[in-house]
Amino acid sequence: MEIDINHLIADYHDWFYIITFLWTFLEGETFVIFAGAAASQGSLSLYWLVAAAWLGSFAGDQLYFLVGRRFGHRLLKRFPKLQGGVNIALDMLHKYHIGFILSFRFIYGVRNFSSLAMGMSMISWPRFALLNFIAAGLWANSFVWVGYMLGVAFEAVLGDIAKDFGLVMLGIFATVGIVLFFVHRRGKARFQARIDAQKQAAHPAAPAPETTPEP
Repeated sequence: MEIDINHLIADYHDWFYIITFLWTFLEGETFVIFAGAAASQGSLSLYWLVAAAWLGSFAGDQLYFLVGRRFGHRLLKRFPKLQGGVNIALDMLHKYHIGFILSFRFIYGVRNFSSLAMGMSMISWPRFALLNFIAAGLWANSFVWVGYMLGVAFEAVLGDIAKDFGLVMLGIFATVGIVLFFVHRRGKARFQARIDAQKQAAHPAAPAPETTPEP
């Protein structure tokens, strides 16, 4: 990943912000973290990077919302495996509403279904657009600044060695990889537990047969 970021910046530079927009249109907190680290080394403008990630993330989830609104039920019939994730997202939307809309990008597993699910809910497009814009800004700033501060920290620790940008990125790659491994592992376990709870609620275990005491 660190080599790819370096090559993309070197080859495209100003166009890199368009690449960031397209990448975050789909997903990509890891990409944004490394781009933030590049900004700490002066390779990119921090503020243009935040803007590109912000708009890309916002536009992507707006599209998924519209897909859910227009084609959500047909998609669930075509791909029934999506139903469990959609149900979890709708349940969390019902419980937390604004809090969920502002934070779903940070929730492992559920984030992949959230915008689609919210498109199938009763929330209006303008309301979702406003909250989604705020949420995308929180997400973009969070991960860009995480990458930026990691870059600054590794530069301070490595000193003169930090002049080798590849070493800084390698250190960040290792740190992010370890953190994401444990976050995803824990998130996957929680997501699977919710799916299992749904299945159990839909198909409760049969009660044990009554036995009559012996006289």
